[in-house]
Amino acid sequence: MSQKRLFLLDAYALIFRGYYALIKNPRINSKGQDTSAIMGFVNSLFDVIKREKPDHLAVAFDKDGSADRVEIFPEYKANRDETPEAIRIAVPIIQDILKAMHIPIIERSGVEADDLIGTIAKQAEKEGYQTYMVTPDKDYAQLVSENIFMYRPARMGNGIEIWGIPEVQKKFEVERPEQVIDYLGMMGDSVDNIPGLPGVGDKTAKKFIAQFGSMEELLANTDQLKGKMKEKVEANKELGMLSKKLATIMIDCDVEFDASDYELSEPDAQKVQEIFEELEFRRLKDQFIKIFSGEETSTTQVTSTSTAKKQAAQAGAGQFSLFGEEGNDIEEYSSRKTIENTSHFYQTVQPGMAMNLFIQNLLKQKSVCFDTETTGLDPLTAELVGIAFSWETGKGFYIPFPEAKDEAQELIEELRPFFESETIEKIGQNLKYDIKVLAKYNVEVKGDLFDTMLAHYLINPDMRHNMDVLAETYLNYTPVSITDLIGKKGKNQKSFRSVPIEKQTEYAVEDADITFQLKEHFAPELEEAKTLSLFRDIEIPLLKVLAAMEIEGINLDKDFLNSLSEALDHDIKNLEEAIYKEAGEEFNIASPKQLGVILFEKLKLVDKPKKTKTGQYSTAEDVLSYLAKDHKIIQNILDYRGLAKLKSTYVDALPSQVNEATHRVHTDYMQTVAATGRLSSNNPNLQNIPIRTERGRQVRKAFVPRNEEYTLLAADYSQIELRIIAALSKEETMIEAFKKGEDIHASTAAKVFNVPIEEVTREQRSNAKTVNFGIIYGVSAFGLSNQTDLTRSESKELIDTYYKTYPKLRNYMSDQVDFAREHGYVSTVLGRRRYLKDINSANAVVRGAAERNAVNAPIQGSAADIIKIAMINIQKKLKEGNYKTKMLLQVHDELVFDAYKTELDEVKKMIKTEMENAYTLEVPLDVDMGTGNNWLEAH
Repeated sequence: MSQKRLFLLDAYALIFRGYYALIKNPRINSKGQDTSAIMGFVNSLFDVIKREKPDHLAVAFDKDGSADRVEIFPEYKANRDETPEAIRIAVPIIQDILKAMHIPIIERSGVEADDLIGTIAKQAEKEGYQTYMVTPDKDYAQLVSENIFMYRPARMGNGIEIWGIPEVQKKFEVERPEQVIDYLGMMGDSVDNIPGLPGVGDKTAKKFIAQFGSMEELLANTDQLKGKMKEKVEANKELGMLSKKLATIMIDCDVEFDASDYELSEPDAQKVQEIFEELEFRRLKDQFIKIFSGEETSTTQVTSTSTAKKQAAQAGAGQFSLFGEEGNDIEEYSSRKTIENTSHFYQTVQPGMAMNLFIQNLLKQKSVCFDTETTGLDPLTAELVGIAFSWETGKGFYIPFPEAKDEAQELIEELRPFFESETIEKIGQNLKYDIKVLAKYNVEVKGDLFDTMLAHYLINPDMRHNMDVLAETYLNYTPVSITDLIGKKGKNQKSFRSVPIEKQTEYAVEDADITFQLKEHFAPELEEAKTLSLFRDIEIPLLKVLAAMEIEGINLDKDFLNSLSEALDHDIKNLEEAIYKEAGEEFNIASPKQLGVILFEKLKLVDKPKKTKTGQYSTAEDVLSYLAKDHKIIQNILDYRGLAKLKSTYVDALPSQVNEATHRVHTDYMQTVAATGRLSSNNPNLQNIPIRTERGRQVRKAFVPRNEEYTLLAADYSQIELRIIAALSKEETMIEAFKKGEDIHASTAAKVFNVPIEEVTREQRSNAKTVNFGIIYGVSAFGLSNQTDLTRSESKELIDTYYKTYPKLRNYMSDQVDFAREHGYVSTVLGRRRYLKDINSANAVVRGAAERNAVNAPIQGSAADIIKIAMINIQKKLKEGNYKTKMLLQVHDELVFDAYKTELDEVKKMIKTEMENAYTLEVPLDVDMGTGNNWLEAH
C-alpha cells in the first residue's frame, strides 16, 4: 500500500507571493476590486490539487503574530511594512473559499503558520505520512526529514521544486537539515528582524557551520576566530543564541493532527462557483469544475456542411445561413463551443457567388464588427491573412486572403465599399491596428467607429482591456488563445497563414463575434458613466489621428547617434574610474549587492542603511538620491546609471527600431494605459527621453526633418497644469498673474517670500517653482527639502505660507478629496473619470496615495484632454488644407511637426490658434513654439 501524503499550505506566504507577482499588472475586476492576492493563492491551491491529487490537505494561517517570540524579543518582525490593503481584504474571502471547498483552516491566536505546520508535520510523520510543506519560505528547510519535504512553487509559474534532505544539504551546505536553524541564527533575517551575529552573512555562516557544526559550538570555541570577527562574535554571544531561538520553528504547538479532519473531501460546488462569479474568476471557475467533476468546460468540433446546418438549426440559428441552398462554393464551419450554453455558427466565404452575396448583405448593415488577421504584430510590416465580420451575436464570416500581393489587393478592392462607407458603423477591438494594416492596402476606414478597448478604458480605466479579459468578465466566455494555434513566442511560433482555414475561421470570427457582443454591452455603460461624449468626440477621433502619426513616423540621424554612443562610452568610463577611486577598489557598479557592500559596509556612508526584503542593502534610486548631496561617490553612481540607461535604452536601441521600408522610427501611442487619460508611447518610448541632463537632451538632436524642404516645429503648452489648477480652484491671485502674463514662479515667490517681484532671487524663484509643481502631486515638507536646499522646517514653513497665499487652492484640494470619498471618483474638465477604490482605506499610506490622485488626476487628466482636442482639430485643418506639413509626435504637453518650409508661417499660426483655443478656461492657455534642424533645436 502506497504511503499516504499530507499537504500543508502556508497561506500568507502564498498570498503575498501571488499579490507581488502581479504587482505591476494587478488583477482588478469590474467592481474596482484588486483580486491579485486571492487569484494568486487559489492558483497555487489548484496547482497542488491538480498535480498531486493529495489524500490530505490543510491551510495554515498566521494570527496575531508570534506571542512567544515577541515576548523574548519585542522587536521581532517590527520593521515589516504594513500589510497591503488588498491582502487584508483578501484573507477572509480566501477563507470563505476554503470553507466552501471543505478544506480545513489551521489557525491559533499568537501562533505563526510555520509553527503550526512544523507541529503537524512532525505528528503526521509519526503516523506514517509523507508531509509536503507548500511554501516559498526557505526557513522551513530546518523541518525537512526522510518523510517531510518542502514543496516550493517556482517563479513565474515554472512548475515546482521539492526539497528533501539532499536539496537542503546542497542549498545550505549543511550535513543535517536541523543545522539550517544555526545558519539562520548566525546570519539573521532583516525581513523578520532577527538580528543574527554582526558581520556574519551567507558565506560566513556556511563556513562556521562547516567548521563548528552549530551556534553553540561556535560560541564555545571563539578562540579559533581571529581579528574583528572574534571580537564581534564574543561580544554578541547572547544575541546569537537569541537569534537561533527566534529562527527555530516550534514543533510543540497546541494543535493536533487528526487524519480524518484533513481528508480532501467533496466541496460545496455551488458556493465556490458563486464566490468565483462574484470575484469574476471565469477561468478559475472553469478549472474548479474540471478538477472536481472531471467535466470538460469547452469542446470544439468541425463538422460537414450538412451537419453544421443541422446543429445550427437545433441551436436556434438555422435561419442564419446567408446563402440558402445556392452557396455551393461556401465552406461552413460550425464552431459550437459549449461554454455557458452558448453556440456559435461561423462560415468561411470563398470567391465567386458567395463573396458577391456576402458583400451585398454586408453593405445593407448599419453596424458591423470586423477583425483583421495578419502575419505579425507590427501593422506596418504585417500582411493580411484574413478578415472576420460579425453583425449578429453568435454568427459571423471569415474571408481568407491570398498570399500574392496583387491578388490580396484585388480582394480588398471588393471590400473597399464597406470600409469607406460613411453610413456603416465599424466596430473593433484596438481598431487603430486594423486601420494601420488597411492603410497599407490604400484603404481608409470611414464612418462612425466603436472601439471596445477604448470604451472599456473609459468605463473602468484601472482594469485590463484585452479582449480575453473582457470576454471572461462581461460575457462569461473564454475565447480560444492565439497560442493554441500558432504556439508561444519564439523561433518555433508559426505564422497565422499556416493555420488550417477551418481553424482560422473559428479563431477570427470568434474574435469579431465577441467584440460585437462587447459593444452591445459597453454602449449603454458609456452613457451611464456619462463618458459617451468623451468617447465619441475625443477618444475615437483621436484614434484616427494617432494612426496617421504612427504611419508617418519621424526621421532619425543614425550617424549622430553613433557618435553620441562613443561620447557616452567615454563619459561612462570616466565615471567608472572616479567611482573605483572613491571606493578604493574595482567592483561591479551595476550589481546592487556589490554596490551595497561598498557603500554601507566598507565606506559606512550611513549608520542604519535601508535593506530590501531579501536582506540586501537597498541601492534604489530614491535611497541614493537622498544621500547624493553629501557624498560625491553616490552622485557619480547616479550619473553612471543615468548615462548607462540612456545609452542602452535610446542611443544604441533607436537605430535598430528604424523601419527598413520607410527608414523612419514609428512609435506606437497607447490610449488605454494611463488611468489619467495621458497617452503612452511604446516601441520606442519617445515620451521618457530624459531631458534634464545635457546628454539626455542631446538624444533629441537625432530626430530630424524628412529632408531639406522641411523643418521640425515644436509647440508646447506653457505651464498648462498650473493654469488648470488656478482655473479649477478659482484662485484669483494666481489667475490674475497668468492674465497679466507674469512669470508665475516669480509671482509666487514674491508673494510667499513677501518681496517685490523684481527683487525675487533665482533661489527664491526656484523654490517657488518646486512648490508650484509639487503641490499638484501632494509634496510634503520632507519631499520639498529633498528637492531643494531648504531644511525640513523651512520647507514646512514655505508650504504653509504657500497655502495662506493661495487659500482657494487648498480648499479646492480638500473639496476634491471629499468628493472622491463620497462618489468614489474624480473627473476632468471633460468628464473623464478616475476611480479611486482606496480613498476610504483604513491604511493611511494607501489612503494618502488615493487622496493625492484625487487632486492630481483632474489636473493631469484635463491637460491630457485639452491636448487631445488640439490634436484632433489640428489634424482636421491639415487634412482640409491639403498641407504637406505632418503631425509626428505628442510628448505630454508638446506636439512635434514635420513642417514644410513654404507653409511654415501659415501652419504656425494655425497650430498656435488651435492649441490655445482647444478649451476655454478662466486662465488663458499659452503655447511656446520653436523650429529647428532637429527636435532639440525646435524645443
